[in-house]
Amino acid sequence: MTKTGEVVGEKGVLGRPGGGWPAVGVLAAATFTVVTSEMLPVGLLTPIGGDLGVSDGTAGLTLTVTGLVAAVSAPLLTMLVGRWDRRAVLIALMGALAAANLLAAAAPGVVVLLVSRVLVGLGMGGVWALAAGLAVRLVPERRVPAATSLIFSGVAAASVLGVPAGTLVGELGGWRAAFVAMGAVCGAVAGALALLLPSLPSTGAVRLGGVLALFGRAPVRTGLVLVALLVTGHFAAYTYVRPVLEEMAGAGAAQVGSLLLVFGVAGLVGNFVAGAGAARSPRGALLVICAVLAGAVLLLPVCGRAWGVAGGAVALAVWGLAYGGVSVSTQTWLMAAAPKGREAASALFVAVFNGAIALGALAGGRAADGWGAAGVLWLGGVLVVGALVTAGVGRAPAAG
Repeated sequence: MTKTGEVVGEKGVLGRPGGGWPAVGVLAAATFTVVTSEMLPVGLLTPIGGDLGVSDGTAGLTLTVTGLVAAVSAPLLTMLVGRWDRRAVLIALMGALAAANLLAAAAPGVVVLLVSRVLVGLGMGGVWALAAGLAVRLVPERRVPAATSLIFSGVAAASVLGVPAGTLVGELGGWRAAFVAMGAVCGAVAGALALLLPSLPSTGAVRLGGVLALFGRAPVRTGLVLVALLVTGHFAAYTYVRPVLEEMAGAGAAQVGSLLLVFGVAGLVGNFVAGAGAARSPRGALLVICAVLAGAVLLLPVCGRAWGVAGGAVALAVWGLAYGGVSVSTQTWLMAAAPKGREAASALFVAVFNGAIALGALAGGRAADGWGAAGVLWLGGVLVVGALVTAGVGRAPAAG
């Protein structure tokens, strides 16, 4: 019996087609797709800026706009869809993402590109908010931690496959070809959702009062502050990782994709390691993540200058290992802090997460334009140290 009262078997919700691990797998594909769509410009900032005649900081607005829209759309769409079947909503949002990526590919200038990124923000905010809390409705309760880790593995896999693949396609066919390919992937995932997800009627409409009431819980507030500091710090630095690697480690354009692949593989490992650890102790998992992430970001310049591309690769691998566990660990923290308000907590999680992406990209852009590559790493590292302090002294959810 799940928390929502539905009987779940190994093959899904009894009496309904689909569900179970295939449904969990397609939700992982959905998180992979939305995060890849959001993060695609990371490996393409230089060619986008060159083609459209804008600076790296201005090109980074493609992430800022997407994050801001996703931050607003996550709680709003969760409330607006009311009692609609979550399966139908997810399929529609994935279709919107496909259209948004194709519009980006056709953009004649930065304004149209930013409009397309608004549409990406709408789609990804809704998909992520709804998908994040569905594991409990698809598998037996004892399997929920593993299913949640699998759903969030899509976030890490976006770094392993999505961003490096987009960078490679951009190198081979131009940055516009990368967005065309992403539009096709979104369409394919929409079809897979229609095929593999069972009907998922709402278990109760999310109300604004219910969302706001969560702020009254100290563990929820602590979890949201952790998300804000960790994600802002990471994206202040990671959004500009291509110029960082080029300037500080001497990486060539052809090597950037490989280095991002190193980051992503480490992140995928970190996702599953952290998922297992967070199921036992969210605070313990996040203390380790914050300490390792801060060290990797702050030491990247030292490693890159001392050992070149090899040193940069090592630092980037450690960075990826730590950051790969952020999503699943903070989501686990918030689910434990609000066990009876999972969908509302997921909406807040996605809102803060994407607001932090936008803030990190914006702050990193100002640091990149004003202080150069070293500035974005120092800014990111200091914010992650703040998260470490918060994890240590803030109120954690009750055990069990």
